[in-house]
Amino acid sequence: MAIRVLLVDDHVLLRQALRLILSGERAIEVVGELGDGVMVEETVTLLAPDVVLMDISMPGVNGVDATRSLLRNQPAQRVLVLSSYNSKKLVAELLQMGARGYVLKSTSADELIGAIKQVANGGIYCSPGLEADLERDEIGSRAPHALGQREKEVLSLLALGKSSPQIALELQIAASTVDVHRRNIMGKLDLHSVAELTHYAVRTGMISI
Repeated sequence: MAIRVLLVDDHVLLRQALRLILSGERAIEVVGELGDGVMVEETVTLLAPDVVLMDISMPGVNGVDATRSLLRNQPAQRVLVLSSYNSKKLVAELLQMGARGYVLKSTSADELIGAIKQVANGGIYCSPGLEADLERDEIGSRAPHALGQREKEVLSLLALGKSSPQIALELQIAASTVDVHRRNIMGKLDLHSVAELTHYAVRTGMISI
C-alpha cells in the first residue's frame, strides 16, 4: 500500500516539483495539494493522507497555526514540516505540538523520501543539525498561541515595518491601543525591540520575507 501524501505549500512550482519527485517513488502517492493552511483539516478528513507535508510561511493560515489546529482536532495525523527556516527552536515548538518531523527545503530528494517513509511508519525525522532538544525550551513561552487574534494582527503589521498610526488606521483602532498591544506582545514573548519581533514573526511563519 502506497504512502498517501498531502502537499501544503503556497508555491505552485515547488508543489509541482514535489509531486514530480514523489511520483517517481512507487511507495508514495500524492493524493492532493493545497496552497495555504485554510482548508487543511477539511482536506485531511476528505482524503485521509498518511502524511501531510506542510510548509511554514503561507498566506491566510500559516503552517504553524494550521499544524496546531489540525493536531488539536486530529492528534493521530502525521505532519512532516518542509521549510526553509533553519531554527531548532521552531523545530522544538512544532514537535511539542505533535508534528512528526522537520525537513529543510535544501534537502535532497532521497532524504525527503526517506523522511516521509520514516514518519509514515511512526517515526520522527529532523534534518541533520536540527535535532531539537524536546526538554523545556524557551520557545514554549513564546508560542503564537500565547497571543490573542488582535495581538497577532498587530505583531504582523509591526513586523512589516508599519508605525502605530498606520496600524491603527488599518485595524480601525486607536494608536494608543496599538501601543498597549505592542507592550503586551513584548511582555508575553519576552522580546524587547521591533527587530526581535520581526525575527520572531518570520521564524514562526507569521510573515514571509
